[in-house]
Amino acid sequence: MTQAASAIPSIRTLTKRSDFLAANSGTRNARAGFVLLTRPNEGQGIRFGITVTKKIGNAVVRNRMKRRFRELLRAALPSAGLPDHDHVLIGRAGGVERDFHLMADELAKALERAREGRGDPAGGRRPRRGSKK
Repeated sequence: MTQAASAIPSIRTLTKRSDFLAANSGTRNARAGFVLLTRPNEGQGIRFGITVTKKIGNAVVRNRMKRRFRELLRAALPSAGLPDHDHVLIGRAGGVERDFHLMADELAKALERAREGRGDPAGGRRPRRGSKK
């Protein structure tokens, strides 16, 4: 293995539900097409996970969004990823139609905010349409 190849951190995929649930208690950075969750993982390296719910669309739409997110993360995490952190991208409704380069810029900004320890305030969920408080 060359010196340059050993400098690139290994990036693994999150597979356990408990890891996804634990990431939900970390730093949250919301953007128009996605939400980025980051959380320290006790020295397990850079790991990532992707979640896209059925509210986004049918299987074709969800899989297309996951492919786009996977490519965004593979491009951004080696250089801008937080070391020894889990990174989880949660798809939002506008994520499939958004320009890929715009989403790459948004991901870079979200990773920078996470690196600084800044996240979006936990304002809670908005009430659903038609529900009375």
